[in-house]
Amino acid sequence: MRLATIDNGTRDGRLVIVSPDAAHYALAPVETLQQALESWDSAEATLRAVTVFDQPLAEARLRAPLPRAWQWLDGSVYASHGALMDKVIGIDKAPVPWPLMYQGVSSKFYGPSEDVVMADEALGIDFEGEFGILTDMVPMGTKATEAPRHIALVVQINDWSLRALAGPEMKTGFGWVQAKPPCSMAPFAVTPDELGEAWQDNQPNMHLTVHWNGQQFGNAHGKAMGHGFDALVAHAARTRELVAGTVIGSGTVSNENYREVGSSCIAERRGIEIVDSGAPVTEFMKYGDSVRMEARTADGRTPFGAIDQKVVRP
Repeated sequence: MRLATIDNGTRDGRLVIVSPDAAHYALAPVETLQQALESWDSAEATLRAVTVFDQPLAEARLRAPLPRAWQWLDGSVYASHGALMDKVIGIDKAPVPWPLMYQGVSSKFYGPSEDVVMADEALGIDFEGEFGILTDMVPMGTKATEAPRHIALVVQINDWSLRALAGPEMKTGFGWVQAKPPCSMAPFAVTPDELGEAWQDNQPNMHLTVHWNGQQFGNAHGKAMGHGFDALVAHAARTRELVAGTVIGSGTVSNENYREVGSSCIAERRGIEIVDSGAPVTEFMKYGDSVRMEARTADGRTPFGAIDQKVVRP
């Protein structure tokens, strides 16, 4: 099952069920995705019962599937990315056995084709392609073995970053705050069973292709996570209940052979350049630049649709 949210003039939009070919939709029996997640055990069956799709999707303006959330938690579970960034920024920390995670702004998620407003080009505008999940209510103390039943939907995210602010904030031991403006989501939120072989061990088994200004920038594979989403859920819920509609991200998708497959963010490309030649060559984004992200399965499906956005002035 694939779900989307169309713009109806309200802050949370109108939830719809998308046809298997993504050409049509039907209005969901509940108004918003947040309402559905708050009673997911019963709402999922009601949503799946809808089989008549009579509205053309091309005529709808799609928002983020969850335009705002109670909670956004982002992990960093791709070891190749984390190690490179620590080296470049100059952070020397001992490895830990648990997933890294921070809490970011959740009051807004940009829609898949919405222009993204950035405060200043000089702040180092960067995209970060990642995967994410939406949970139902997760009890405090939920174990990793119990966590998969709380993963309601899988999404694709662009976790925007301002790199001139990220390093200083990280070095303080606090943050991130200013370095992390609102994220973007691809148009479709997908139940794990819909992904089939593209969802294995609570990890995305698919590539995430990134184009910057029309040129392919990266094609990293998602199944290189040091911790799956089951571990991320358990980590977040160790000392608190997670509200329904919690969004949890994987962090920047990265592979050990990033020189061959490319990167999901500019900072990683610059990090490679620093390691290889002593200085970065690739600049960060400018106003008017565009980025497109699209996850693709081994059989050619694009289950989440595409994020295709432009960076603009305030």
